[in-house]
Amino acid sequence: MLRSNTCGELSIADLGKTVQLCGWVQKSRDLGGMTFIDLRDRYGITQLVFNMDDNPELCSKARTLGREFVIQIEGLVIERSNKNLKIPTGEIEIKISKMDLLNASKIPPFLIEDETDGGDDLRMKYRYLDLRRNPVRNNLVLRHKMAQTVRRYLDNLNFIEVETPVLIKSTPEGARDFVVPSRMNAGEFYALPQSPQTFKQLLMVSGFDRYFQIVKCFRDEDLRADRQPEFTQIDCEMSFIEQEDILNIFEGLIRTLFKEVNGIDLPPVQRMQYADAMKYYGSDKPDTRFGMKFVELNDVVKGKGFPVFDQAELIVGIKADGSANYTRKQLDELTEFVKKPQIGASGLIYMRHNDDGTLKSSVDKFFSPEQLEEWSKAFDSKAGDLILILAGEKDRVRKQLNELRLEMGTRLGLRKKDDFAALWVLDFPLLEWDEESKRYHAMHHPFTSPKPEDIALLDTDPGNVRANAYDMVLNGTEIGGGSIRIHDRDLQSLMFKHLGFSKEEAQKQFGFLMEAFEFGAPPHGGIAFGFDRLCSLFAGLDTIRDVMAFPKNNSGRDVMIDSPSTIDQKQLDELALSIKK
Repeated sequence: MLRSNTCGELSIADLGKTVQLCGWVQKSRDLGGMTFIDLRDRYGITQLVFNMDDNPELCSKARTLGREFVIQIEGLVIERSNKNLKIPTGEIEIKISKMDLLNASKIPPFLIEDETDGGDDLRMKYRYLDLRRNPVRNNLVLRHKMAQTVRRYLDNLNFIEVETPVLIKSTPEGARDFVVPSRMNAGEFYALPQSPQTFKQLLMVSGFDRYFQIVKCFRDEDLRADRQPEFTQIDCEMSFIEQEDILNIFEGLIRTLFKEVNGIDLPPVQRMQYADAMKYYGSDKPDTRFGMKFVELNDVVKGKGFPVFDQAELIVGIKADGSANYTRKQLDELTEFVKKPQIGASGLIYMRHNDDGTLKSSVDKFFSPEQLEEWSKAFDSKAGDLILILAGEKDRVRKQLNELRLEMGTRLGLRKKDDFAALWVLDFPLLEWDEESKRYHAMHHPFTSPKPEDIALLDTDPGNVRANAYDMVLNGTEIGGGSIRIHDRDLQSLMFKHLGFSKEEAQKQFGFLMEAFEFGAPPHGGIAFGFDRLCSLFAGLDTIRDVMAFPKNNSGRDVMIDSPSTIDQKQLDELALSIKK
């Protein structure tokens, strides 16, 4: 070993020891007769001291070192006169007796410090340098701790980690696949897995009743803060269980992660029906760190001569406690917010419940004081509250009010990153109608089991069939989802039929799974957690990029290695591919 200790472990208890350290030069300070260097490795920083009186040659050599030079030193642990109690090694320094330069460094393109001067693009181009910075490195250490906690928890419950194939078969359902041409089978393609779904179901047929995998998955879709073309899932499946078993075991996993990694006792995870989530929050992933539940007003405000309300399918609002003092400018800002194209509301109606008890709305000429009192009763408002109302087509207006609710939660400081509220959302619709293709699609995937009591509705009212499905939501972000699976061939065939698959198409895509169901498939179900997303929430980040060692940018490019890239004609010929120019 080139070192006896790391740069983060020496303390006052080590005084008098001769040690060897290796690392990178963080910074150097020349004070004439003395030169001080901060030496950094991934464990911390230790101060080195070179004395011109003791060893002028060594001190002169130290003065030639630049930032990020890699060195090895030997020296004596002594007590610092000017202690730095902000770091673990801040009471000691190393009096250097020997130093070797292991490698020089060019001047880095940005500062390797917690607060850097490098922008996102520059830091992604030199990601290997960015990873030297404490915030980024700490995120990866956090990710490591979370992965190890997951493995310990599941191993203690007899789960077996099994690797599933990365080169699989492309399927038309779900997001767009990444495809890989086959050289040995010209004109045919593998796909990279969006999830190991069918393989983990086959493992249940195989008798591996508790499976998990921390697995890389791939989706060729447009990117945003919480999406990358390749991402990681905690993928799990169990046999001989019911929904309640899944909910209890994986609520335990999340609570264990919070306790062991963040030292937080997460309260029991609340449960909410999908229908209630949409009705009261306008979202299937509501942020329950704060209130502002939706209040529907059709019975209160329709038929009063106000055209916007009279012509609307739904009138619905929220109450912002203590916000009646919002100025006209602030209210205009909220109006412009809901009118943004990505939200699409036509306007915003508000009512102040003033401190003196009076009620003042933006549509006073249409409503009497007595009618505004009915608004107040519907919202259970009190002096100081602000009521915000939207009107329009039912589904659209709920989504619009959800965006307004989240905006108000942010403005009022109710969405703190160090507060956590977890939620199970249950009983999703099994199918959703797609106007473009004029057919139903699986809301989760084609292998999700319908509620047994709703199976009869598949032929008569498919849109109202509920799925035996569940999502876990944390702070308004979906972190995991799963379902009880179909394990009966006949029911799976019926599901494919309602999804618009012909018998031939179903056989071509999923014949292997249908055949497996004929060999004693057990009842089974599972769940998958977005590991990158979960890590980013634990780290208090808005993007998953900084919990990944080598992420892609928003165009799906790795600017560090310049990927994706072209390949030469010889490779194209071997793959029987031609590129249009």
